[in-house]
Amino acid sequence: MKRRVVVTGLGASTPLGTGVSKSWQALCQGKSGIGPITRFEAAAFRTRIAGEVKDFEPLDFIDKKQVRRVDRFIHFALATARMAIEDSRLTINPDNADKIGVSIGSAVGGIENMEKTHQLILEGALHRVSPFFIPGFLANMAPGYVALEYGARGPHMCSVTACASGTSAIGDAFRVIGRGEADVMIAGGTEAGITPIMVAGFDALKATSPRNDEPEKASRPFDKDRNGFVSSEGSGMLILEELEFALNRGARVYAEVLGYGSSNDAYHVTAPDNEGLGAANCMRMALNDADISIDRVDYINAHGTSTQLNDLTETRAIKSVFQEHSSKIPVSSNKSMIGHLWGASGAVEAVFSILTITQGIIPPTINYETPDPECDLDYVPNLARKARVGVTLSNSFGFGGVNASLIFSRFHP
Repeated sequence: MKRRVVVTGLGASTPLGTGVSKSWQALCQGKSGIGPITRFEAAAFRTRIAGEVKDFEPLDFIDKKQVRRVDRFIHFALATARMAIEDSRLTINPDNADKIGVSIGSAVGGIENMEKTHQLILEGALHRVSPFFIPGFLANMAPGYVALEYGARGPHMCSVTACASGTSAIGDAFRVIGRGEADVMIAGGTEAGITPIMVAGFDALKATSPRNDEPEKASRPFDKDRNGFVSSEGSGMLILEELEFALNRGARVYAEVLGYGSSNDAYHVTAPDNEGLGAANCMRMALNDADISIDRVDYINAHGTSTQLNDLTETRAIKSVFQEHSSKIPVSSNKSMIGHLWGASGAVEAVFSILTITQGIIPPTINYETPDPECDLDYVPNLARKARVGVTLSNSFGFGGVNASLIFSRFHP
């Protein structure tokens, strides 16, 4: 039997605010964190809105020298890891460090530092290229710097599975603990890609919403008038522990991780399979891993990007897996309020899925104004809902056809 894995610490920095409590309260109030881009001059772009973390001050978490040396996505990772570790009251010392690891995902890594360094080269200022450029932008340096900061010498992983990266990182950490390779894993996702090259790329794909005059209404998952996702930045982090290890040190337990599933559509580089076959397979794998029946799931935290294809195929996938039970399960999309944090999305949504269990509140899908006849589930429109939630399923899907699902449950000793 695999070892039981529980969640003992949470950290988050999102467009709704820095800190778990601030983000969660705004989410339950149905507030939007989407606004005009301020990190660079965006007047020439098709899409000029994003979900920026405007209250984030890296110096609150990291020393000045470190802030200068590494990319913003590492700032987020260090900050949320610190929040989660402090929340869990975990002490890492030479006696346990070999059994404490780090697993953090990122879709693009330090793209902001890369763009700035490339500009220096174009300007002929090679002497100004930092010797810390390479170790400050590589995707695996997010878990690397976290491990270095806390002396975590156990398993080290970096999931790069596009918009499923955070979910994959947590799922991989869950399996590592289950196999006995670690007792604790710092796991999550981080992203800071609100940059000219990324916005231009998504503009070219016409994947993002150009609703620039109404940024707070731009992300509208499952609504008939949805017209693209909204790019965002931030990070989510969990402390996962083997059950006995957590109980022996007197840790507070938020929830238990029951299952994880991962699959690929093998269909198209950007578009999901029309019938959601890969997503359905992924959810079934997570349910099988958790060894629970479909009627045990009380809430689905959808990937729900606000694109025409994703929302339709995710709806079809849910109906395929849950059959007649699908009409009874509340399904909502956090992205309606925080936008799409790419590789960090699944990690932030994992934090919110766990709080849905502990707080008994299902966050809404805001901007749901015009029902789509083909998207006909209970999307918890516009207002949060009080409910007793015992089991949640959280979905993440990404470019390259990747799918990942996590199942969390109320903790039963």
